[in-house]
Amino acid sequence: MSLKAVLFDFNGVIINDESIHLQLIDEILVQENLQPQKVSERQASLGRSDRACFQELLANRGRVGTEEYLTQLLHRKAQAYVLEIEKLEKLPLYPGVEDLIYQVRSRNLKLGLVSGAIRQEIELVLHRAKLAEHFKVIVAGDDITTSKPKPDGYLLAVSRLKQKYPELNLQSQECLAIEDTPAGIQAAKQAQMQVVGVANTYPFHMLQRCCNWTVDYLTDLELERVQEVYSQKQPQPSVTEC
Repeated sequence: MSLKAVLFDFNGVIINDESIHLQLIDEILVQENLQPQKVSERQASLGRSDRACFQELLANRGRVGTEEYLTQLLHRKAQAYVLEIEKLEKLPLYPGVEDLIYQVRSRNLKLGLVSGAIRQEIELVLHRAKLAEHFKVIVAGDDITTSKPKPDGYLLAVSRLKQKYPELNLQSQECLAIEDTPAGIQAAKQAQMQVVGVANTYPFHMLQRCCNWTVDYLTDLELERVQEVYSQKQPQPSVTEC
């Protein structure tokens, strides 16, 4: 068994923009004459897709969320996100992101991205950060109907990597996921992947209970040691809940 691909989460791993998302969701709720998010709702939204968050928030407020209505809200949020990002002189990328991407590429590993954010938001940031060329496979929130902690996004990423690189004969167990939330970790684990938890959003000790590796910062991740573990034995990721 060997490590063949590394799959990044987006919000909370590549870019520190969770506060922007929470603010924009609240603004849309207020515009719809609905109460802003409670603290518990904000916590529950971390790691999940925007569609899933809006579905739950509307249901909690007794509002029927048709697919057409949800799509309209997502479109409005995406437009607002673009405006917020364009205001920033410098993107709030997490330290170590670019170096880790370089390490992955220098070891001839494939790169992918699995996120609940919609594609427009992801591509905006990746292009502005000059990282877009590195991610040949992106699974965004508008590519699937489910949300993390369901494994569908990760499974679709493996399928797309297999199509793009058939010579790899890629299996889920040969992928490493980098996540920052319990929902994302559980999704990757259910897809039979090993996971690095980075303590950008949740405390180190919370992630350590359910990840194969846990780091405070991406700069702490020793990819060479991770590769050695893959080469020494068959990975047996457990579906341990955080």
